[in-house]
Amino acid sequence: MPRWFLFTFVAILCWGIWAIISKLIGEALTAGQSQALSTLGLIPVMAALGRSKRLASSVHRRRGIMNSLLAGGLACAGNVAYYHALHAGGKASTVAPLTALYPLVTIVLAVIFLRERLNRIQMLGIAVSMAAIYLFNVGSVEGVINPWVIYALLPIGLWGASGLFQKVSTNDISGELSALWFLAAFIPVSVALLILQPLGGPLAIRTWLLVVALGLFFSLGNFAILLAFADAGKASIIAPLAGLYPVVSVPIAIVFLGESISEREMAGIAFSIISVVALTCEIPASKHHKP
Repeated sequence: MPRWFLFTFVAILCWGIWAIISKLIGEALTAGQSQALSTLGLIPVMAALGRSKRLASSVHRRRGIMNSLLAGGLACAGNVAYYHALHAGGKASTVAPLTALYPLVTIVLAVIFLRERLNRIQMLGIAVSMAAIYLFNVGSVEGVINPWVIYALLPIGLWGASGLFQKVSTNDISGELSALWFLAAFIPVSVALLILQPLGGPLAIRTWLLVVALGLFFSLGNFAILLAFADAGKASIIAPLAGLYPVVSVPIAIVFLGESISEREMAGIAFSIISVVALTCEIPASKHHKP
């Protein structure tokens, strides 16, 4: 099993937990405040990255850092849009799976700009993974006329573009250095958000714990993704796999939040397992075609 797959699995686990935590915060904070305060959870990960011996490893250091900062800025903006979609009236059970369609953007961009190639089994895996993500509640036709849908569509483009720049940055610098600067991009944005949306009063301890955990699991997931990219994993493969984090969120919601699972979600879980097997099948293209 390739190491990039293990790193991607860690990202799926972390983001699956992140999605649950974001639901628990609810209306206690605005979208901007959630993003700003969750930056506190990034600090432990950044501190650990700062001690890495691989920070000096780079080919084009400045270019790699700039791409990583850009990826972080896009991801941060996507997070704010995601939280705002929840506050604008969207159900978390619909918003989260809908925004998980962002790998579609990363795949298209990777094929166009990185000239990545996929074998037939991997192409099938991508199709199945997209079907799996769709089955996690996407498909409510009624939702398209609601205002929150506009905000829910923004993270798809922002996170998708961020995934591309994350991959590009790891071509020039180590995964650790890329992750450090990716997370660093959140700090100035968070300061600006707090200036624009200051807290109206003290927060409950529960809210503080949740918002810090929100940032911690988000940052751990992104660190894992950058390690996967740095380990020669394809952006067009890693992105759709990472987008399957609802596979983790659904069981957690059932066990700890008492939510039920529909037949549609059961089908999504089955499709996602199939896609995992297909996407990790890196058979050289020459073996798929006769001479």
